[in-house]
Amino acid sequence: MSKRRGFTLIEMTIVLFIISLLVLIILPNLNGQRHRARGIHQAAMTTVVRGQATAYLDDHESAESVTYQDLLRGHYLTEQQVDQAKSEHISLKAIVDESA
Repeated sequence: MSKRRGFTLIEMTIVLFIISLLVLIILPNLNGQRHRARGIHQAAMTTVVRGQATAYLDDHESAESVTYQDLLRGHYLTEQQVDQAKSEHISLKAIVDESA
C-alpha cells in the first residue's frame, strides 16, 4: 500500500496561526500609514493652494482677495484640485491673511 503525501491537521493549524499572527501585526501598521499619508497629502494640498493663491495675487495686484473660482477661472488650479481642497476644508481666507 502506498503512503499518501499531504499536510496533516497540525501542519495546517500551524500555518494558519502564523498567517493570522502576521495579519495582526501588519493591519494596525497599514492603518497608521494610511492616516500618515492622508496628513502628508493634506499638507501638500495646502502648500499647492497657498502657492497658487499667492501667484494669483501677485499677477492681479489690484485683487485684495481670491476665491477658488478665481483660481479655477485663471487656470491656477484644476477642477479636481479645487474639489479636493474644498473637501479637505482648506480655507483661502487663512492663506490670504498669511501672505499679507
